[in-house]
This record gives sequence, structure tokens and C-alpha cells, in this order.
Amino acid sequence: MMEARVPTTPTKGTMLAWFAVLVTLVLLISGCGTNFGTTEDGKQRYRWKMTVTVGSTSTWYLAAEKFAKDLEEETNGRITLKVFGNERLSAGEATAGVEQLMDGAKDFSYNSPIIYAGVDPRFGTVTAPFIFDSVEEGQEALAGKGGDVYADYLSEHGVHLLGFGESGMRQLTNTHHPIHTPEDLHGLKFRIPGFGLYTDLYRSLGSNPTTMPFGEVFTALQQGAIDGQENPIDVIYSSNLQEVQPYLTLWNYSYDPLVLGVNEDLFDSLDAEDQELVSRLADDANEFQIKKNRDGEEKLIKELKDGGMEVNELTEAEKDEFRTTLEPLYAEYRKIWGQDMSEAFIPEGL
Repeated sequence: MMEARVPTTPTKGTMLAWFAVLVTLVLLISGCGTNFGTTEDGKQRYRWKMTVTVGSTSTWYLAAEKFAKDLEEETNGRITLKVFGNERLSAGEATAGVEQLMDGAKDFSYNSPIIYAGVDPRFGTVTAPFIFDSVEEGQEALAGKGGDVYADYLSEHGVHLLGFGESGMRQLTNTHHPIHTPEDLHGLKFRIPGFGLYTDLYRSLGSNPTTMPFGEVFTALQQGAIDGQENPIDVIYSSNLQEVQPYLTLWNYSYDPLVLGVNEDLFDSLDAEDQELVSRLADDANEFQIKKNRDGEEKLIKELKDGGMEVNELTEAEKDEFRTTLEPLYAEYRKIWGQDMSEAFIPEGL
């Protein structure tokens, strides 16, 4: 006789996974770049979807909303774009959201290369530790050969590059003390994105990296399940992490741009006039996002201090100590990044 199976209660992770599958199926059925007939002069009407990883108070979301508004206004409503925050179309899973863009289940997205690296690790090259001292240096690299390499690799995965926004330099917060040396990280548990480079980086520095959906980070910090996390200032502030993290270290360890991408099949299906329109308004949105992000950062740091955070900034000598500790990591990852990416972004000697 067969044993009767005792029903089990689905875990939260299982339910989220099934929800993500259901949402993806619905989107695939509804189609990418859904059109709604034509105008009197024969121009195609479109109803598009776009996601960003973070919430509605972020500069990412504000720039996406500007992009949507400009598209609708310049086409007199012929093209509309609905913006979804917090990766709502993929149940909060950012990598699944990028895969939706690649597959055509949605039309546009703002995502960090860190998220794209979950699909192809070469995309993480620009975020390598301590290769840029400022956001200006990072953007300069992307404006040259580096941007061309990204465009080619994105195209391989079904995404047309519409330029780069900017999340900024990634910083570190923790519960225990200011960070000045690699030894200060020893034994601390940090939430990081699900990204192999960061996992190896933090382990090389003696800490215990862990991954979790960003929506769970505040509670995990509040409950002491993790000791800290890393993110750009805009994300730290908009997520109210100052309420649960007393220490902020400005170490500018990783430059984090944003990829504004459109599904390549959709972009290729547009006529030349609409391609020019989308490209031009995307440039405007990226410029708006970068300016808003940079202009606001100094103010946000002050507000974080006023909110009770103790803020310290690494000296160049302290950064050099981290670079020396991480030398084996650069050698290992050059093989993963490949020649094109390494030549575009990694300085000689690292």
C-alpha cells in the first residue's frame, strides 16, 4: 500500500517563483510592443511596458517616467509607456526581469550591469573594484570603446542599447563600526547582489557575503540577520537604510551605471522615424537621470548624516590597501571578462 502524502505548505520562495512564471506567461501571451491599430495617417500605435529595479522615489523611476511622458506627448498619445517599479513584472526578481526584456516579454528596462551579469558575467566588468575614482571616469570609459563593447554584447542577448544612466559609486553600510581597512570587514555578513564578482570580492576581504532580494534587506538588517549591505547613495537613501544602519563608508569601490535597454526585435520592427524618436528621448532621459542623481547625492549624504549615520571616506592610501589585497581577483577575472572588456575598462597593472 502506498503511503498517504502529507500536504505541505508552499514556501514564500516557491510562491514567488510560481508568480513570476505566471506573470511571464501572461506577458508573453499579451506580446511585446503591443500595438493598437494605426492613426489616420497610417502610423502604428504602441502600448509599451518598462521596469526599473527600485521604487518610485528613485532617480531611475523619475527618468523612466520622463521617458514615458515625452513619448506620449511627442506622439500625441500614439505611443504610451507604462512604468513598473521594484521589478513588479518579475515578482521582484531583477535577473528574471532582464531575461523578460531579452525574450520580449516586456519592452524596456533600466537595469544595472550587475543584473545583466547574472546572465553573462562579462557584463560585470565595468563594476570591477577600485578601477574608477569617480562617476565621471566611469562615464568617460562608457562613452568610448567600452560602450561599443557593451552594445555588441547586449545585442547578442536580444537587447538594443539606448545609452547609460547612472546609479553611481557603490558605498558600504554596516551596524558595527567605520570601515577603513580590509581587516575591518572580517567576519561581517554583508548582503550583496547575486553576482559572482562581488561574492569573490567580499570573501577575499574576509567577510561573509550573502544574497537576498533587495526588498528583504531592510528587515534583515533590522533583525540583525545581516550586518551590512552595499549600494549607491540614491538606493541607500530611498530605501531608508539610515534607520537600521549607523555606519556609512564612502569608498567608491564600484562604479554602477544603468543600462537603458529596449528589446532588440521591437526596436528593429520600428520605422526609422520611431527609432530616431525613441533614441533621442532615451538620451534625454539618461541625461536627466544622471544630472538628478549627481546633483542630489551631496544633499542625500547630508540628510543621511542628519538622520544619525556616521560617515567616513577612504583616503587614497586606504584604497590602495584594498587594491593590493584584491590583486589575485583581478588576475582571475580577466579570464572571465575577456580581452575586449578588460582592455576597455581594466587599467594596466591591475
